[in-house]
Amino acid sequence: MDRARGAALQLRPLPPTSSADPGGSEASFSYKENLIGALLAIFGHLVVSIALNLQKYCHIRLAGSKDPRAYFKTKTWWLGLFLMLLGELGVFASYAFAPLSLIVPLSAVSVIASAIIGIIFIKEKWKPKDFLRRYVLSFVGCGLAIVGTYLLVTFAPNSHEKMTGENITRHLVSWPFLLYMLVEIILFCLLLYFYKEKNANNIVVILLLVALLGSMTVVTVKAVAGMLVLSIQGNLQLDYPIFYVMFVCMVATAVYQAAFLSQASQMYDSSLIASVGYILSTTIAITAGAVFYLDFIGEDALHICMFALGCLIAFLGVFLITRNRKKAIPFEPYISMDAMPDITAELSPDHNPHPALRQPNEGAPEWLSRPTLDLGSGRDLTVHRIKPQVGFCADSSEPV
Repeated sequence: MDRARGAALQLRPLPPTSSADPGGSEASFSYKENLIGALLAIFGHLVVSIALNLQKYCHIRLAGSKDPRAYFKTKTWWLGLFLMLLGELGVFASYAFAPLSLIVPLSAVSVIASAIIGIIFIKEKWKPKDFLRRYVLSFVGCGLAIVGTYLLVTFAPNSHEKMTGENITRHLVSWPFLLYMLVEIILFCLLLYFYKEKNANNIVVILLLVALLGSMTVVTVKAVAGMLVLSIQGNLQLDYPIFYVMFVCMVATAVYQAAFLSQASQMYDSSLIASVGYILSTTIAITAGAVFYLDFIGEDALHICMFALGCLIAFLGVFLITRNRKKAIPFEPYISMDAMPDITAELSPDHNPHPALRQPNEGAPEWLSRPTLDLGSGRDLTVHRIKPQVGFCADSSEPV
């Protein structure tokens, strides 16, 4: 009897623990969502980079056309536009799956792709030594950016919260975010005052304005994307007013962000804007995501430190890539304006703004030194001669 009872006890299965399987499945699902979001962001930035280069190639090829909108008639430009919309859609969708702190730094992929495309499709023929000297920083920068991206994806925060209207409203009225918004608004107003009233056109000032607006853009993009995905899955969120508030804020901040970027592009080189803008925008956007969505709550110190290290390595890689980018040579006239003949009368014998141009030329024709009428000053007014200057074309070493 006791032997039968012991056998029955041995055949009885053990009850599963309450914390092992759910925790493991939740962690696996969280990592899977991070991976989906990261792949969507990488795909989107890569496609956007290809699209921009296609459209740039189309504009350069049609630069001499008489029709200013000739690129509308080319299939290449329309292909670039389609790829750009597809890439932006992929980046937009990535915010619904992964934390904001993971998606924002992955914009370094577009810088890496642009550098690789520029090297592959370069038209000049370089010797191996010249090629290595010119592009060694780009190769090192691409390697660092790839390593940084790997660390970002591996040690990204695993905070996943459903973007329902109640959750977003609760985050919006929380004290940490209200305090953060107060500090950001004060800083934005101060920077805008110095930029508009004091003419502080420093690149850091302009790109800080862009970064502050961009942080609000990505916060609202994640909210809108998350609510749309939940609505598609059957949990309708479009009847919450917070959705439309976030949508309006997203559009407004994106428009003003583009306006400040346009002003910066008129005053500074694009490579400098890309490196400084990436560093400032990523730092402030990660801070905004950590305050609003509480991305790093529950993360251990090792993961946070490795994530920060990945950001720093990606920053250094982007800086090296953009630092070695070839700068555009602005157009300059071949003849300096200082060499134009001065036909203004000398009002005094000591007035001599260009002494080098007023030296007498022994071999000049007689008509160049013919005196003009005397206006009663007792001196003849002389048309001064100019020295011929040799100019050089920006793309050639031959004089013109």
